[in-house]
Amino acid sequence: MLKKSILSKFFILIFSCTLPFSFLEGQKVHAFSSQVIQKGAVGEDVIELQSRLKYIGFYHGKTDGVFGWGTYWALRNFQYEFGLPIDGIAGASTKSKLTKATKYNKQTAQTPASPKAGAKKPTASNTPNGFSQNDIRLMANAVHGESRGEPYIGQVAVAAVILNRVNSSSFPNTVSGVIFEPGAFTAVADGQIWLTPNESSKKAVVDAINGWDPTGEALYYFNPATATSSWIWGRPQIKRIGKHIFCK
Repeated sequence: MLKKSILSKFFILIFSCTLPFSFLEGQKVHAFSSQVIQKGAVGEDVIELQSRLKYIGFYHGKTDGVFGWGTYWALRNFQYEFGLPIDGIAGASTKSKLTKATKYNKQTAQTPASPKAGAKKPTASNTPNGFSQNDIRLMANAVHGESRGEPYIGQVAVAAVILNRVNSSSFPNTVSGVIFEPGAFTAVADGQIWLTPNESSKKAVVDAINGWDPTGEALYYFNPATATSSWIWGRPQIKRIGKHIFCK
């Protein structure tokens, strides 16, 4: 019996050593390379990053292999939700957490397009297409009137709600239409909309326009210490940031 056991193990060892390399390679789970991935990067690692972020609902843009603002803020939102350092950089700990939380199929992922001759590298944009300087100034006024004194992420959150409303079919499709919709914002009703916004409010608006939405796509928010409307309390709540509760 002992000789049989030893012989069986010997044949198993020989068989495993002679398996085709492609078979063994196919058993490996594809994951990121060892490079740190950050804004401005391009290539397969960025495709994998975008695909994994899209898999769990943080990234909604094109899987194009270009690490731009959309990828940056999607990654920051992932880091925020998963208790990681929030730096918008995919280092070892972020990649490890992302790999454990998602699935990725390299064969079905989109491959990066070949750069066209003379094409410019993607660069950061502080005022993305579709929003005028007046839009940004008005949003900064609203953010300042509604959330000055809140932590910075809370100011970005208010700006994100305004943008979410602009993009929703249930609200006006312009920044001014959303902000001045009757009864929409306390700052409009009490005149604080016309206070001069500080730099923090302006920066929060730009960050929200560039893709940072710490609210999880909220359309409403309220301060539970001062809210008197029973209707707002009935909205599905997403999270609390600072003194505000954000809702669907």
